[in-house]
Amino acid sequence: MAELKRTKIKALLGSEPGDQAVCAKGWVRTKRGNKNVNFINLNDGSTIHNLQVVADPAVFGEDVMKKVTTGASLSVIGKLAASQGGGQTVELIAESIEILGESDVEKYPLQPKRHSLEFLREIAHLRPRTNTFSAIYRIRHAMIFAVHNFFNERGFLNVHTPLVTASDGEGAGETFRVSTLDPANPPKNEDGEVDFKQDFFGREVNLTVTGQLEGELAAMAMGDVYTFGPTFRAENSNTTRHLAEFWMIEPEMAFYDLDDNMDLAEDLLKYLVGYALEHCADDLEFLAKRAADEEKSKPANQRQELGLIERLRFVIDNDFERLTYTEAIEILKNSKPNKKKKFQFLIEEWGADLQSEHERFLVEKHFKKPVILTDYPKAIKAFYMRQNDDDKTVRAMDILFPGIGEVVGGSQREERLELLVERMSEVGISEEEMWWYLDTRRFGSAPHSGFGLGFERILLFITGMTNIRDVIPFPRTPGSAEF
Repeated sequence: MAELKRTKIKALLGSEPGDQAVCAKGWVRTKRGNKNVNFINLNDGSTIHNLQVVADPAVFGEDVMKKVTTGASLSVIGKLAASQGGGQTVELIAESIEILGESDVEKYPLQPKRHSLEFLREIAHLRPRTNTFSAIYRIRHAMIFAVHNFFNERGFLNVHTPLVTASDGEGAGETFRVSTLDPANPPKNEDGEVDFKQDFFGREVNLTVTGQLEGELAAMAMGDVYTFGPTFRAENSNTTRHLAEFWMIEPEMAFYDLDDNMDLAEDLLKYLVGYALEHCADDLEFLAKRAADEEKSKPANQRQELGLIERLRFVIDNDFERLTYTEAIEILKNSKPNKKKKFQFLIEEWGADLQSEHERFLVEKHFKKPVILTDYPKAIKAFYMRQNDDDKTVRAMDILFPGIGEVVGGSQREERLELLVERMSEVGISEEEMWWYLDTRRFGSAPHSGFGLGFERILLFITGMTNIRDVIPFPRTPGSAEF
């Protein structure tokens, strides 16, 4: 007789009771009961909800039941029956239980109790087995799918840009070097410097900080393109908002001006939030309850006014507020926190680089909705942004979200060769090194725009988590590259 095929727990929980045997496989979350009956909560990762397995100890014997411990892997065959308890409509009456993998209850670190997020980061290889992280990973998958769906529906092409590159797209110099040379004894040239001509690529290279520049090359031939891949920053930031390895969504569009760029970015963010609400309802409901419990432990003046689901709906239901950097500076300069010196970084004059505290004030206190800031001082922005006629500002735009600050950064790109070369010279970027990038301005240049959306940043907002290390499976941060 053919082996009974496994049915995922999500499908079983949506089934009707019946006389037909079914097979469930998963990991034990909890076991409780007495000498007459045991209730085993089984989860296979397909849903936040567990399947309750009802097992008669008299049928299975003590040898089997003592191996049914938290973390153990089981294969259970039985029939679905209407559940006698609350919380689920059906339960599985076990007819056979096979222990696929035992779990030593004395050593297994995930016991049926609340664990701190800090502790779970130390066991990132096991944390997907918790309700919180299984919910986050399912939402992460849904958002990956939604990103590709959004761009595909709009006729964009996905472009794979290189992870190893010779350019530093942001000009910040915070890159991870890639080399096969012996670090203890590298070859030297006549000047006594490391001779990278003998390295694997014949030159100095690093891990990419952005796919934007290569994305622009594709946009100047294909029209509308996007990249979605890992990027790397060797920035020594131990904050709740920074990672050394993170994922970026970077569309680049030919013939788009800044307004077109802002419209697309707002549409994308609303689409992602809407997709999560529609397709991840159970996981969001769980995370909303978790976030509400966390809020109760905060001082009253630090609590969010809206719950997680309400915050997500608020983004969909409201147009983002659009204003210039100059207008924002005036608002901040005249704000109570600035006048009373409550800001850590006081706003005293035009040209200041806005910090997270300023961004969050604008979003959470002043406008109480997402904000798009435009036309920043060129001195604090990257070389490739289109210069305005005032010679002081550039056609940049940042989108700021409640709780997290900047989630999108973008601009209309400088398509005028002379002005781009002039700006590169000002910031010390070599024309010779960037010859390939400048060629797009030499041959058929056209207005174009693009932006970068930090994938983990938007996941922070959608899941209600407060530390970016908790929305990526294996966080890479200064001093930490475990697993």
